[in-house]
Amino acid sequence: MKILTFSSLFPNPRQPSHGIFVENRLRKLLAYDPDIDARVIAPVPWFPSSNPIFGSYANYAGVPTHEVRHGIEVWHPRYPVIPKMGMQVTPWLMYRSVRGVLKRLCARGFDFDLIDAHYFYPDGVAAMWLAEEFGRPFLVTGRGTDLNLIPQYTGPRNRILSVTRSAAHMMTVAAALKKYLLDLGVPDDRVSVLRNGVDLAFFHPADDRSILRESLGFSARPTLLSVGHLIERKGHHLVIEAMRDLPDMELVIAGDGPERASLGQLVESCSLQDRVRFAGRLSQEGLREHYQAADALVLASSREGWANVLLESMACGTPVVATPVDGTPEVVASADAGRLTEERSAEAIVSAVNRLFGELPANDATRRYAEGFSWDDTSRGQIEIFRRAIAGSR
Repeated sequence: MKILTFSSLFPNPRQPSHGIFVENRLRKLLAYDPDIDARVIAPVPWFPSSNPIFGSYANYAGVPTHEVRHGIEVWHPRYPVIPKMGMQVTPWLMYRSVRGVLKRLCARGFDFDLIDAHYFYPDGVAAMWLAEEFGRPFLVTGRGTDLNLIPQYTGPRNRILSVTRSAAHMMTVAAALKKYLLDLGVPDDRVSVLRNGVDLAFFHPADDRSILRESLGFSARPTLLSVGHLIERKGHHLVIEAMRDLPDMELVIAGDGPERASLGQLVESCSLQDRVRFAGRLSQEGLREHYQAADALVLASSREGWANVLLESMACGTPVVATPVDGTPEVVASADAGRLTEERSAEAIVSAVNRLFGELPANDATRRYAEGFSWDDTSRGQIEIFRRAIAGSR
């Protein structure tokens, strides 16, 4: 079986955590069935300069056109992004940038059986056109914003509907996301829920948590951890505000993004400089250490398809507090996992944190809960869907 994974959400040397959940799913699939042969096309926006003065845009210019990651060949063709018109024209520009690379792959002998696309828009639309041109079936996995936000716009919604009619099959990482497709009129049997798993070998409890806490500069007070891009949707500001009513706790925020300055100002205005600190963007190893050392993770998002950080924290033995959005209630479904807030507000976070610490689960109980989310079931489900799609096309 030869699989072409197609997604603009995929890590690269300049963005090592970008779409890492797509890479992880593919790696686990290949480990589960070594007979599968896979290549990845992960297009990136074109930008003319890698000079650091251009900030995050400079990262795109520094991405190689080809690399090998964990033994998997990955191509990064460039597609132009047009300001104010991007949402409407990006699928076509992405398709045009990829087709030449795909022709060369075929000419070199990679006669792929299907396209496994991630994200319905714009990636799924581009994948639909590629599948039509190359005469192969394609599958799409919905992961969050592509289903709970983008269909609110008429143009993208119509193209997403075209994708739902043309795809051999569709997958979502949570039952809540499948419901968005059903609400669009997609038949139930055309969509399968294949949740993300967690790497239980990589994410695990610390051998000596007290030494780790000391090395990270954690105090003796209970420490909360908030992880994610520093944008409004992740809700770091709500966690900071909640700290005013959690006087015996400290907060570490891991991530970077455009709201770094405003979040720092919020910390100062709340007089929390001695109890809130920013760890910046962390490597996967650094993130694991913070999970292991923290007493609880708090995720205050307004939208989440399937929040991998929740399972990663639990796998390290650290329970969570999270807002009950989209797939999150499917992740936090036991007292051993943590607590859900009643709503998305600082007051609700305070209440949920207090409830959690009032009956704090043992670290090994939280770890055991996370062990129920291995990748094997997901990999097995993927293979079955791939085989049906290939057989149907033939």
